[in-house]
Amino acid sequence: MFEGINRQESSTGASLAYRHQAAVGAARGILLICHGLAEHSGRYGEFARFMSGRGFHVYAHDHRGHGHTSAPDATVGRFARRHGVGKVLEDVQAIRDLAARAHPGLPVILFGHSMGGLAALNAAVDNPGAFEGLSIWNSNFHPGPAGRFAQGVLLTEKALKGADVPSTILPIATFRAWGRSMPEKRTEADWLSSQPEEVDAYNADPLCGFDASVSLWLDVFALTFRGPRLIDRLPKDMPVYLVGGDTDPATNGGREITWLAHQLRSKGLTRLTSRIWPDTRHETLKDKVRHKAMEEFASWASGALSPAE
Repeated sequence: MFEGINRQESSTGASLAYRHQAAVGAARGILLICHGLAEHSGRYGEFARFMSGRGFHVYAHDHRGHGHTSAPDATVGRFARRHGVGKVLEDVQAIRDLAARAHPGLPVILFGHSMGGLAALNAAVDNPGAFEGLSIWNSNFHPGPAGRFAQGVLLTEKALKGADVPSTILPIATFRAWGRSMPEKRTEADWLSSQPEEVDAYNADPLCGFDASVSLWLDVFALTFRGPRLIDRLPKDMPVYLVGGDTDPATNGGREITWLAHQLRSKGLTRLTSRIWPDTRHETLKDKVRHKAMEEFASWASGALSPAE
């Protein structure tokens, strides 16, 4: 866990809970972390400490409807009553601006895991000049016809029972189905990591594993389909680092990471790195390869801060 929770007021009306790990020694840059669905920023403490030891000031905030962030229109499991996508992206920018003010002149790398990766790509295409690098881990931007069908199901749920109640169908079709697909069938969260102690820690965390509302699921799919349409906005020389696991059911065994890499290359991005880790599930940073994955990321991040040749 990070030490301590700080507060930053966002223009969206949210009081953003964020954590900061200061760089050890001479600072090379700033790393902003966007966490995934139904979790919180405190779960990234090991990664933050590792990166701070490599010269990065690390900032991670709780998204609206998650963790310790509060907002009048964001109860647990909901971004906002209205305009949730825009508000969650404004919040990312608010933390970026906070970090940039605290450490003027340092380059900023934006990192996102799963839902946080959806937010990170969308934040980067909205404000490409705000970030010197982008890293997306374990995110699915290509759910295909199943994703469009899910949107239709969610709209039906919204019409029948409202948007600000938990979805009945989506958890069954995603988290629970993915959990049942794991060989050990020990808990519904086994799909997150092959390491039982990490799964148990997630299940024991009172801020993890809640049911997302219909509106939050709709916002997640809006981010999913929006980001790839706007890739043209990214600078062609922006360093981008993609990571997946080849046994991650949420990304079709990492194939959707490869799909995103193809989309980025087809739009002319020239500094793209993609890594699919073998025998790794959804939370690469919580699986058995995490130390190697962090080392490779740190090496990439240091290189990303160097000018393109």
